[in-house]
Amino acid sequence: MLAKRKMKSKELAEHIGITTANLSILKSGKAKAIRFSTLEAICKVLECQPSDILEYQP
Repeated sequence: MLAKRKMKSKELAEHIGITTANLSILKSGKAKAIRFSTLEAICKVLECQPSDILEYQP
């Protein structure tokens, strides 16, 4: 979604109020949890739905 919106990770991190390191953890799939408020902010900035950026892996 970042590429589709022509946005850099650093720019997204600034818009949603988290560090680039924490955004990197989210992007890599290594995060064990995400706050709904963070997910909402990401979706708002990227103009997308959670299903556009999340994938279930058993």
